Amino acid sequence: MATGRGRSRRVSLPGVAELLRSASPGPVDPDGEDQRQASGRERHTQKITVYLSAEELLDLERARLALLRYGAAADRGRIVREAIAVLLADLDARGMDSLLARRIASVNRADPDSDAAAGGARPGSTRPGSTHQEHATGTIESA
Repeated sequence: MATGRGRSRRVSLPGVAELLRSASPGPVDPDGEDQRQASGRERHTQKITVYLSAEELLDLERARLALLRYGAAADRGRIVREAIAVLLADLDARGMDSLLARRIASVNRADPDSDAAAGGARPGSTRPGSTHQEHATGTIESA
């Protein structure tokens, strides 16, 4: 760990029980649709890093501009949170028939050696080029 910094680079992650419990469905409207809401514009205390291809980032920016033309201004973070809320509501409601499950399953069938098919990174592993080590205890530490 680098010296001279005032704060630790250790990250606290949820425990196994929290990760494996099923997501609680949000309120349901009269049509039976999950009305899970994204958190919107507020201070967020949790953070993840997502790497996108140039094309995916361009698509996200195009979506932001399209929403602006429709009178629904939103930053990229808000769009991502809304998309996550919609996909998780669909997953809760439809399970394996959900859009998310079907898309991920089709990718796994097409490339059985992919990280997604193998369950992603395993405790104690590092991403190529990464200087962080994930530990089985749920912490991530800089090398």
